Amino acid sequence: MKPPADRRFDTNGAGIDLPAPARPRYGLRYPLVFAVATLLGVLSSALAVQFTRALGKPAADWTTLVVLNCTYWYVWALFTPTIVWLSQHFRFERQGLVRAILIHLPSVALFSFAHIAAMTGVRWWLVASSQSFSWWIEVKRSALQNFDWEMMTYWAIAGLSHAVLYYRESRDRALRASQLETQLVEAQMTALRQQLQPHFLFNTLHAISALMHRDVDAADRTLMRLSDLLRMTLENLGQQESTLQAELDFLSKYLEIEQTRFADRLVVRFDIEPETLDALVPTLLLQPLVENAIKHGISKKSGPGHIDIRARPDHDKLWIEVRDDGNGLSETALIALQKGIGVSTTRARLQHQFGADYRFEFHRLEEGVAVVVAVPWRTEARAIEPQAHDDDLSPRAHHERGKRRVMGAMGATGARA
Repeated sequence: MKPPADRRFDTNGAGIDLPAPARPRYGLRYPLVFAVATLLGVLSSALAVQFTRALGKPAADWTTLVVLNCTYWYVWALFTPTIVWLSQHFRFERQGLVRAILIHLPSVALFSFAHIAAMTGVRWWLVASSQSFSWWIEVKRSALQNFDWEMMTYWAIAGLSHAVLYYRESRDRALRASQLETQLVEAQMTALRQQLQPHFLFNTLHAISALMHRDVDAADRTLMRLSDLLRMTLENLGQQESTLQAELDFLSKYLEIEQTRFADRLVVRFDIEPETLDALVPTLLLQPLVENAIKHGISKKSGPGHIDIRARPDHDKLWIEVRDDGNGLSETALIALQKGIGVSTTRARLQHQFGADYRFEFHRLEEGVAVVVAVPWRTEARAIEPQAHDDDLSPRAHHERGKRRVMGAMGATGARA
């Protein structure tokens, strides 16, 4: 019967059937089997020698005892690969239990009798020159005396084989479950990130549509900046996280589009600690937060509005704040905002990626709203540093000029000191 497939669920709750893996088989390490047999043979020989000495037997018999005891375990070592093979293919489990019993019962009798016959042959070889010895009579006598012990040895090998097999399968299942969970989280993260991209795209197209009726040249420039954003998005397609520097670069392109709409009514100030630029953050982390600050804060304000974007290290966390000085939100409006696509998707991504090891909080201010995000501090090796030109006033350019902090106000052409 075909083994059942694993069942997982995607972000929409739909079931995903994953084929169950084939039952694994594990090879036998023959040097290990030989080493264990040798150890048992030496131990048995030592006990037999001590027993012989206690009985006052001559020392000449010690060699015979060592040969017999070592041979006893070496013969079982020769049988072990076959017993392990039988244990792997005919297991004592709910499915196939009757078949396993029908295989192992005659096997235990066969191997026990074969071991008795082999040991009797060794004893015959040791004493044939000194006394008469009937091999068959000794086989029957040993079978009556030692058959139960021989069967116990068979069952010990079979039981140990089952235990090792189940342990390794349990470890493999745990590893496979971990890999499936990782893949599921990555798929959910991808789906959540893809929800943000059309949300951002539709809002930008709506802004361009509004500009077309007022300023065709501005709309044309906005389309060009949108194409830059789409290019950057395609270049980072499939990446779940990026450096804070890359996020700021992407955000600056987005703010250029918004600057076309709001002109001098929108001022964005950066306060970025230079060492945070290489910190890793989820992709598209800042853009929806700044978009909400513009939509719910700056756009509803009659005069100029300011958005402050800050980043600094905080112990083992990267601390980020997006603050606006708009008209603020009521408690009901703030709850509704947090249920929106941008905020809820960002929260879900943080939860999937970091579990409980993050902060994502909204604070109502006397003027405006502050959003605080804190994620575990992680960095990647810095790539080749781009050259800073005079007209490049990005946060990294400020850092290259030696300032302790990055400060700027966004305008139509980017950041200005």
